[in-house]
Amino acid sequence: MTSKIGLKHIHAIAPYVGGRPISEVAREYGLDESKIVKLASNENPLGMPKSAQEAMLKAASDLGRYPDSNGFELKNVLSTSLGVPSDWITLGNGSNDILELAARAVAQAGDEVIFSKHAFAVYPLATQAVGAKAVEVSATAAYGHDLPAMLVAVKAAGDKAKLVFVANPNNPTGSYLSAKEIEDFLIAIPPHVVVVLDEAYNEYLTPAQRYDAIAWVKRFPNMILSRSFSKAYGLAGLRIGYGVAQPHLTDLLNRIRQPFNVNSLAQAAAIAAFQDKVFLQQGFDLNRAGYEQLTKAFEQFGLQYLPSAGNFVLVKVGDDDQAGVRINLELLKRGIIVRPVGNYGLPQWLRISIGLPEENAAFIAALKEILVQQ
Repeated sequence: MTSKIGLKHIHAIAPYVGGRPISEVAREYGLDESKIVKLASNENPLGMPKSAQEAMLKAASDLGRYPDSNGFELKNVLSTSLGVPSDWITLGNGSNDILELAARAVAQAGDEVIFSKHAFAVYPLATQAVGAKAVEVSATAAYGHDLPAMLVAVKAAGDKAKLVFVANPNNPTGSYLSAKEIEDFLIAIPPHVVVVLDEAYNEYLTPAQRYDAIAWVKRFPNMILSRSFSKAYGLAGLRIGYGVAQPHLTDLLNRIRQPFNVNSLAQAAAIAAFQDKVFLQQGFDLNRAGYEQLTKAFEQFGLQYLPSAGNFVLVKVGDDDQAGVRINLELLKRGIIVRPVGNYGLPQWLRISIGLPEENAAFIAALKEILVQQ
């Protein structure tokens, strides 16, 4: 018998599915865990920086007490570096938490939330969770955000439009929006609509691509900037991110967030990782080299891939709609975990996280073997 408990819009949500764990793949395919390569979740192949490990271990001695609910020390470090008051900062259980808090704070049933096709799966999930209407705008021919079309959707919704999600770089396509494109969009957006600029992969932008998003937060009172410690800072397992916005918006977010949404270990590790510029540069350099390694192989194999500004590459592995599933299965059998993206409307593609040189090489060798056998 089907349960009638729960709201209809909650039942309609398809739960988020992350990259498959190494242990699960090892069990399913009878593989040695130590020989499995995971390039599925855009994790930092360098792992956690040693500075963060040491800070976390020191903080572990006081785990009998609750964490600082306001995150004073971490906010102070962020405030000093970013050049904004600490009350402009909201800490989250991953930047995912910031995205969901934004939806809960400004949208409800009858409202509309706008985002791009092929954008992060959490945007529609956060929208559905509050009962609002998800408006997915077609992507550009290059699989990126079509900001002019998104603006049209916002204006068509009128007063019902409450929130817009913009990812830069975008996951899973890796597409990049220039500073001018984003700024023109922010200028044109009606003041009653909140824009979340999701920069989970911001640290992987090249110097030529970078811009001052904090200046936009200071200029636009309807903007929330979301960033993560999971990727470039290597803290995915600790779940910590942050949002930056003017006080009237951070006040809303703090009214609905859980009182202790960021644990003590995560706060301590984030303080250390954020200040570890050597580790950040090492990760950036490794990522650029890995990008060249993967894309060179794709070119040799005659495979189409999308230019990426993140720490992953989207590659087309066939022309039929079963290509992604088929190649992914063959890779799993060989102990290589990547990310099929059929749920993003891209069934012919796979998203490959950039790993260590030897991990990239193992994936390339496995993919070559599979393609030869096709």
